[in-house]
Amino acid sequence: MPEQPIFLTRPYLPPLEEFLPYLEEIWASRRLTNGGPFHQQFEEALRQYLGVPHVCLFTNGTLALMTALQALRITGEVITTPYTFAATAHALLWNGIKPVFVDVRRDTCNLDEELVEAAITPRTTAILPVHCYGNPCADERLQQIADTYGLKLIYDAAHTFGVTVDGHSLLEQGDLAVLSFHATKVFNTFEGGAIVCHDAKLKQRIDYLKNFGFADEVTVVAPGINGKMNEFQAALGLLQLNYVEQAIAARLEIARRYREALAEVPGVESIPVAEGVRSNGGYFPVLIGPEYAISRDQLYDEFRRNSILVRRYFYPLISDLPMYRGIPSAAPANLPVATQIARQVLCLPIYPDIEAATLEQIIDIFYRSR
Repeated sequence: MPEQPIFLTRPYLPPLEEFLPYLEEIWASRRLTNGGPFHQQFEEALRQYLGVPHVCLFTNGTLALMTALQALRITGEVITTPYTFAATAHALLWNGIKPVFVDVRRDTCNLDEELVEAAITPRTTAILPVHCYGNPCADERLQQIADTYGLKLIYDAAHTFGVTVDGHSLLEQGDLAVLSFHATKVFNTFEGGAIVCHDAKLKQRIDYLKNFGFADEVTVVAPGINGKMNEFQAALGLLQLNYVEQAIAARLEIARRYREALAEVPGVESIPVAEGVRSNGGYFPVLIGPEYAISRDQLYDEFRRNSILVRRYFYPLISDLPMYRGIPSAAPANLPVATQIARQVLCLPIYPDIEAATLEQIIDIFYRSR
């Protein structure tokens, strides 16, 4: 048994000696927040790296998502997925919006685009899909539905940093896309997040909203919040951009090894990566089916006995949480695919510097337990 537990992920951090000059500059300037020089530099560098028109930086992804809903004046009901991290639906409730849950597709774990139209009511104002595990949603169909019914399309893109489809960033899709730079993500700024938008006027509104609604010293144009990214986060982000491609390449190699090693194990199903998609290796989920010798939860316990902290992302479903289960769309009968996936999923440890011996130990448990 390992002396230290093996976590699901471990934050990538650049060499400390490379970060120290940034800290010295912050100490010298005493600019800690409020759109300082590193914030401005990081926003532009990130915009160029992602290849998008506008980026608005935030202190975390949840505040970014809450602000995105405010920026587009979303009200009433929003169609979303039950199979995601709780923050997706929580951002709706915090804005006084009712989530309407629609089932997901088994091949992507994303919102089933063919079920969305039937969930639209006169109170629906937007669709909030999630690119789950970085797998692209069916954007063309979702955009068609949004356009037909006059709905906004906001992507929770927390898992998608660096993901492309046929060379194009997923962040080009929808009216807005929201990123997370949490410590557990492929690209981190300790905590952090961003909204990607497509026009300068909307960026200006978002920038007002994340700074208490202030347009200048004496003019407040909206009831904003404090969502600003500070200089420490921005400085780390600038440095992290130098290493992110290296980190993604390492993650993809680990994913390849997992996929190859588990392909012949009955009852262990990997989520496929669609043709033309450049993934980021942010997660490696597998589905444990009835053909496997033991249940998902028994296998989970076996990993835990070996101090390997696999996770059941995403279990329970958001729709099963107390604050949501009374919503009619949250009934398990309406969400059969999401319910089944949540009972089968197991996410395996994946991070750039995972040791080869650790990887083999994880794979060996699948073979020993089958």
